[in-house]
Amino acid sequence: MIRLQLNPIASIADAQAMLQTAINVEFGTLPPYLYAQLSILPGSNAPAMARLQTITHQEMIHLCLGANILNSLGGSPKLVAPVYPGPLPGDIGFDGKVLTLHLLPFGKDAMKQGMDIEMPVDPIDFPQLKTATLTATKAVTIGQFYEALDAYLKSLPASAWQMNRNQISDAQFFPGQIFAVNNYADAHRAIQVIVSEGEATSTSPLDFSNELAHFYRFEEIYRNQVLTSIPANPGYAWGAPLGVDFAKSYPAVNDPQLLDYSKQPEAARAAQQACTVAYTAMVDSLNLALNGDAAQLGIAVRRMFDLRMAAIHVLQTPLADKSKVAGPAFIYHAA
Repeated sequence: MIRLQLNPIASIADAQAMLQTAINVEFGTLPPYLYAQLSILPGSNAPAMARLQTITHQEMIHLCLGANILNSLGGSPKLVAPVYPGPLPGDIGFDGKVLTLHLLPFGKDAMKQGMDIEMPVDPIDFPQLKTATLTATKAVTIGQFYEALDAYLKSLPASAWQMNRNQISDAQFFPGQIFAVNNYADAHRAIQVIVSEGEATSTSPLDFSNELAHFYRFEEIYRNQVLTSIPANPGYAWGAPLGVDFAKSYPAVNDPQLLDYSKQPEAARAAQQACTVAYTAMVDSLNLALNGDAAQLGIAVRRMFDLRMAAIHVLQTPLADKSKVAGPAFIYHAA
């Protein structure tokens, strides 16, 4: 359950700060989700792969929509690459404890971590479900965070919004899913998309487009069961096997940022360095694109492909312990 400390919003500067935090939360989820996705062996676990790909794509869309809102309010988005293991930006966690995120290969632990990140305030109790729901103490969920932000944005005059300022469009990136934010109505729509796709609602596991929200996609993989529509309350039940085989994944280490590469073969060091170069280049291009350099968006998309290929090479390069590989460490090196 993503939880961010909810401070009073008294000015546009406060709203800009909240949006910057939210953007980096969305960005910070991507490496853990991609690590799990990319560590699936080729040709296996197709249902799980499809679910994880949808989640990572939507997180990128959420990041762009958050940046569009911030830009429309005169802000300047800045992606800050997190360190793993470590916390996401802001006061994040549940039950009064900060959630520490790890880079974990495809497996039940990685899926449980995804559920912890995306967990709604009140997960729906479907048949065969569930462990005890964790409750919050001082923090709030990402949904409540955006709800407070939305309420403040609604109070702003039309003059607060800057038309067509540094907006990311869908011309080169996720056609039909990214849109400009030029007024409160656009911002409200963007916030609805972000919250719905992550947590769904307290009465349905579906998002605004009638697809399973991220939390329930992770839980399907974790349980290896399809969440199936039924006529009786609560409307869904855990049904047939999804077809998950957690053994069919690369033998990647946990938290490759902690690995001492001085003790690893040259090939492993070189593969990881190539991954770092690709990740750094992608982040740099995205930062330029989010701040008005439209040409950089296409470059960022190409660099995402470069990162994927570099990550696959890392996953296929043995460590000194030849039974293990180091997955992409997602290390950012500033120029």
